Amino acid sequence: MVIHSGKKQAGASVLQTFSRRLPIGAEIIPGNGTHFRVWAPLRKKVEVVIEDGVLNRDHRGSAAVELAPEENGYFSGSVPAAVAGTLYRYRLDGGPDLFPDPASRYQPQGPHGPSQVIDPATFSWSDRDWRGMSIEGQVLYEMHIGTFTAEGTYEAALPLLPQIAGIGVTVLEIMPLADFPGQFGWGYDGVNFFAPTRLYGTPDDFRTFTDTAHSLGLGVILDVVYNHQGPDGSYLARFSEDYFTDRYQTEWGSAFNFDGRNSGPVREFIIANGGYWIEEFHLDGLRIDATQSIFDRSPEHIVAAVAKQVRTSARGRSTIVVAENEPQDARIALSPDRGGQGLDALWNDDFHHSARVALTGGSRGVANIALILKAVVDHLKSLGARPFIFPAMGSHGGATAEGQTAVLDHYNVTEEFTGAPVLSSMETVE
Repeated sequence: MVIHSGKKQAGASVLQTFSRRLPIGAEIIPGNGTHFRVWAPLRKKVEVVIEDGVLNRDHRGSAAVELAPEENGYFSGSVPAAVAGTLYRYRLDGGPDLFPDPASRYQPQGPHGPSQVIDPATFSWSDRDWRGMSIEGQVLYEMHIGTFTAEGTYEAALPLLPQIAGIGVTVLEIMPLADFPGQFGWGYDGVNFFAPTRLYGTPDDFRTFTDTAHSLGLGVILDVVYNHQGPDGSYLARFSEDYFTDRYQTEWGSAFNFDGRNSGPVREFIIANGGYWIEEFHLDGLRIDATQSIFDRSPEHIVAAVAKQVRTSARGRSTIVVAENEPQDARIALSPDRGGQGLDALWNDDFHHSARVALTGGSRGVANIALILKAVVDHLKSLGARPFIFPAMGSHGGATAEGQTAVLDHYNVTEEFTGAPVLSSMETVE
């Protein structure tokens, strides 16, 4: 998008003409600092606070630059002193608290810390001849970067990629990367949608991962969550209450406002995110989580709009966009002219449900977790193993010891029922 001239503010100036990759966020201006833009219609004044090292509690050691108001609640401006690597946050209406950028490209200290200016143009790609991936004939491997290796990083995964390609896998489906608090998690409670989590490496480390995968003939798609944000570290509502709506309910948190008052910038935020992963990380597509909980009565459903942006951002490369949809609504995979949303395929939850029934003998509902564990334990014992149960994580995010105990108690996961000891620490394993 192109930003045109606007009112000048002390310390910040809106450029005469600047072509941005994304509608919001911090973007490097070659040779002239960084341009900041944020949607904050709830506020009358927005400052970008450039941080010099670690802030003291009273925010000394930082410089605040006021951004210029635009129409429709946006604020923007350029800061010549801000360069790649600069840490920054936003101050709203002169208040004492500072907040990360809603479109931060990196949170080196996690969701509650400062955002960092990232220059994606400095990475040297070697996949210029890569033509992308289409859905036909692919073999997908779902990968959680944090548990794929002992180190849990993109870098540590690189030496194993040839083995993955060697067994016949053609596409890696990376579980969600949007940053979240804590040290462990599946990624489904992410809060920084544009910031790949610092737990697995830097944004350039993820670019190296994708570049290496492409050199081996492996496609890479990313699991994204557009039905809610996680409960800890979400600051969107501090900028605008219209990011979310109470007109719809999800199982995990407030639903995004895709079709109500002031929904235009919310749609823009999510659509831009879909294209961002394709353009700046050369990904080959997306897997969109739990689309049955993405509520939108607009003429063009947000899922269809994201899919369209993925194709546009790929600039001629083939892409794969897959939806998870619990009711298995096949219309999602129809073309828009046939009443669909233009996706390539649906995640097959029927296999998941069938496997659960086979393991538990027909028990229904999530509460059969203990039955599933018992079936697995019985099988392992038949092979001569000495199985144990260790609750490493919660299902959709990090977990505390207290939370894990509550979950185990709720689902009757005990040694008496499952036939295997339930450990509280891996240190007790001989």
